[in-house]
Amino acid sequence: MGAEDVRRQILQHPVTGTMTENINPETKERRNFVPKRIKIFDTVYTRLSDQVQYRFAANKEAGKLLPDIINNPVQKVTKHTDISGATQKQYHKKRSLGVVFSGGPAPGGHNVIAGLFDELKACNKDSRLFGFVLGSDGLLESRYVEITQQMVDAHRNMGGFSMIKTGRTKIDTRQKMDQALKTCKSLGLEGLVVIGGDDSNTNAAFLAQHFSSAGIRVIGVPKTIDGDIQVASDDGTKLLAISFGFHSAARAFSQNISNLASDAASDVKYWHVCKVMGRVASHLTLEAALQTHANLAFIGEELAEYVDTERLKKAGEKGEIDYTAYGITLRHLSRIICDAIVRRAAFGKNYGVMIIPEGILESINEIQIFIIKLNKIIADYNTIHDLDFHRSFPTLNEKLDYLRRISKGMLDRNGFPIWNLRDDELFNQLPEFFQEGLLKERDLHGNFQFSQVRTEKIIMDMVTDYLGVLKEQGVYKVGIEQSYYRSFMASRDMDPDRYAPALFTDPAAPFLLVKPKIISLKTLKQALVSAELLVPENEIPGPVTEIFRRSEPGFKIQTHFFGYDGRGGDPTAFDCHYTYNLGLTAYHLIANGATGQMAAIKNLEQEFENWEAMGIPIARLMHLEERKGRLELVMEKSMVDLSSNAFQVYKACREKWLAADAGEDHFRKPGPVRCKGRTEEDRPITLVLNAIS
Repeated sequence: MGAEDVRRQILQHPVTGTMTENINPETKERRNFVPKRIKIFDTVYTRLSDQVQYRFAANKEAGKLLPDIINNPVQKVTKHTDISGATQKQYHKKRSLGVVFSGGPAPGGHNVIAGLFDELKACNKDSRLFGFVLGSDGLLESRYVEITQQMVDAHRNMGGFSMIKTGRTKIDTRQKMDQALKTCKSLGLEGLVVIGGDDSNTNAAFLAQHFSSAGIRVIGVPKTIDGDIQVASDDGTKLLAISFGFHSAARAFSQNISNLASDAASDVKYWHVCKVMGRVASHLTLEAALQTHANLAFIGEELAEYVDTERLKKAGEKGEIDYTAYGITLRHLSRIICDAIVRRAAFGKNYGVMIIPEGILESINEIQIFIIKLNKIIADYNTIHDLDFHRSFPTLNEKLDYLRRISKGMLDRNGFPIWNLRDDELFNQLPEFFQEGLLKERDLHGNFQFSQVRTEKIIMDMVTDYLGVLKEQGVYKVGIEQSYYRSFMASRDMDPDRYAPALFTDPAAPFLLVKPKIISLKTLKQALVSAELLVPENEIPGPVTEIFRRSEPGFKIQTHFFGYDGRGGDPTAFDCHYTYNLGLTAYHLIANGATGQMAAIKNLEQEFENWEAMGIPIARLMHLEERKGRLELVMEKSMVDLSSNAFQVYKACREKWLAADAGEDHFRKPGPVRCKGRTEEDRPITLVLNAIS
């Protein structure tokens, strides 16, 4: 039999066919998983009950721009007691609805569509659901597909937004609004569901206002892996604990970080620096820290609130106020990291795992000032000259030259230069790649694109430089285990007790630290000669040299960015249940006449039996925020609450998890992401902790 015949036979073998299928057994099992339904959705007929006890302070600007939806109340989906013929007819009528993904993917988006589709068809099998292709572009260009049973079944419980794709185009002008309305009218839509983050839900509110006269309802669905869509009423009642996709992404990141922790503890020579998504809020970093017990994690919100009490005290003694004591600097942050690294190394742990949020630099005092100033300069240039700053000055040198030219001419409202000579001096001290990063083109929402800047490099370069200084000072050393030192010396026929007093600061300690003054072979020899353990003409004994070499720290890092892998992953069981019920909620809001509401599930932090389907007025969640140098009405982001249970638990545990002692590390395995099976992790850890009374 020839090689070609053998190859053909192998390719035709049934095992080969099974092993090379696109769909593996786990995917089939995942697709067949049936999410639970909140009990209210087993009711034949529903209605919306106004929850007037939940209030929000209205923004005046929101009232002006969104008059038709600003007075929406919080609404709860409840059982309809009127089952008259009119109710039944309204409930079972044929409907056409539209759905659109907006912004980056998040695990669970397909289940929102599945819940919407299933409920739509259950009420009337002739109803139709249209998906707009490539996000808002599909709405503007009338590109859509009719969503079928086959499409939905192929994407149930699966990650990504691949069913109808997504996009980032904003519908932010009257012309675009009119075009979107025209598309929806042409399909005879009764309602449109916008699945997206804070900006997309802001867009949904403006669409709801624009579509109100045409009778087309618009409902938003809270999506973002960053976890920065959270809603509480004015009295502090949590109506929406987290956006969908957060738990799945955090678990995906945590699993990878946990693997790196295993690697670090095995190879004992690398610090793994893990940057995770979270441009403004650090929810993902906090959750990942709780999931993995990483040695170091930095919460941007805490750094932003930092106050140097020592500096304030010194200034107070002089009768002064040191305003530079408020807010952490890059230099100070690098020193905190160095201190942790040195402390671990003293116990032989010259390795570890560190988590930093993507937007950590926005929490750094001097960097935040640069970002604000540069945003203003770029926005003003675009407005005054009606040109694009980045096209006018394509290279870094051209941008820097422009900044220097305006250092005296561009003034703020108080008559001070926006970009002064001091700014220029500080900016020039930054590495070129970071200058370029700060001057990068902003995203569609006017935000600085931290994901495109090697945040970790600027920080770790400073750390590496300072560790070099500490090494020269004899402060940064690797501790040598007492038992290892003794057995090693004895195996070389040398008396460990004879050399220990000359070599180590505390010869009786469990981990031995070479004296600070011994920083080279030359100083080692001097110490041995001084202790009369060596005559100047002789060479240092080989075993002693080996012990010294083992005490010398070599700082090595591996950097990792976790973002796109997590947002495209498959959803956890929590997100499967959550998103399916968001789809059901969106349908019932539209069917009961709601518009300008965001579908939400209350009591996510509790057992599933306590979940409640809600509609929250988007207009009431808005505030004015600077975007591209001007104020715009947007949904407010939710930051990590430093008084929350979750943060306080992390704060209490982080010294233990740093493990700068003779004990073992405390790394935790978060376990695999799956949609079947129940564990104690069926909800985000932050939610569980925050639910503790």
